[in-house]
Amino acid sequence: MDFGLSPRAEELRSRMAAFMAEYVLPAEPEYDRQLAEASEPHRLPPVMRELKEKARAGGLWNLFLAHGDWGAGLTNLEYAPLAELAGRSIIGPEVFNCSAPDTGNMELLALFGTPEQQDRWLRPLLAAEIRSCFAMTEPEVASSDARNIRTRITRDGDEYVVDGHKWYTSGILDPDCRLIILMGVTDSDAPTYRQQSMLLIPRDTPGITVLRDLPMFGYTDRCGHGDVLFEDVRVPTSALLGGEGEGFALAQGRLGPGRMHYAMRAVGFAERALELMCRRALTRTAFGGPLAEQGVVREWIARSRIEIEQLRLLVLKSAWLMDTSGNAAARTEVAAIKVAALEVAHRVVDRAVQAHGAAGVSDDTVLARLYAITRALRIADGPDEVHLRTVARRELARYPEESA
Repeated sequence: MDFGLSPRAEELRSRMAAFMAEYVLPAEPEYDRQLAEASEPHRLPPVMRELKEKARAGGLWNLFLAHGDWGAGLTNLEYAPLAELAGRSIIGPEVFNCSAPDTGNMELLALFGTPEQQDRWLRPLLAAEIRSCFAMTEPEVASSDARNIRTRITRDGDEYVVDGHKWYTSGILDPDCRLIILMGVTDSDAPTYRQQSMLLIPRDTPGITVLRDLPMFGYTDRCGHGDVLFEDVRVPTSALLGGEGEGFALAQGRLGPGRMHYAMRAVGFAERALELMCRRALTRTAFGGPLAEQGVVREWIARSRIEIEQLRLLVLKSAWLMDTSGNAAARTEVAAIKVAALEVAHRVVDRAVQAHGAAGVSDDTVLARLYAITRALRIADGPDEVHLRTVARRELARYPEESA
């Protein structure tokens, strides 16, 4: 395995590190202030618009998209350290137009969209002129099993009609959201993984009702997590993404690179938390000396560094496998990093919270928000248990002679 970066990727990493230090991290307090003072809690703060313009002008834009015709053409391995850098700030990925759910949606459109769909939706998403959301999770069923989805997509002449209830549809409350990619059932009698399809639904289509904005551990997300009702929502048949019955396959294609992005951003979360923990330990005095002289605090720091390094290597291996052997060959590793990344990040953040005491659970640092995010992401994009099941099943398959 070779984890070395190309000269271009190394140059991008250097420029992104400088950009994060000079612009993004110092802008976090202003971003929070503007958001708190805004009359519309989901509107893009002006400072974010300024940061996006700087990033785009500096060539640090759409770096996640591997397809040369649309994005930067970087490999997964080349993009991984950039995702880590962006992940050091909660606002970092959006600055570079590399934030979910738009990244996954743009991947879908680049891979499976028709030229007309790409012109209408992909181009403005790449330019950050619009935002999008992905409607899959449902409150009435365990949506981690796509076979449970109840939302129905019915053909009616030259239209599809959608009826269903989705929630945690992240991004739908952003005033710039113009596109909903929805997954629903087109044929309940088809083979198990040929029942679902995906539709491209304009946000302003009649019949879409946002019932409420769902918090995440008490935090209101800037882009919003919508509880959404779809009632007799009609779109033309040209809104179908891919073909009928291809929804599950499209979702799998969307999730491979996306999970690597999540994992590398989680490494960034953990690095930020470790840095804050170290600075706190060196400057805070208790029981006659700096916290950094306490054995338990030193153990927190040491274990955090060890776990981060282990995680980074596992993610880089996954990215390398995806590049050299394809997503299918890296399926075990991709499932493993989704579990490992958020577990490690959450543990490191938890230690940093403990080191900060009362400040750690307040909003005076980013730690409480990171704590909520790292815990919630162990459910989002497939809960840990689904990925553990995948890893175990593939591991057991190595011993067919032992099967009863």
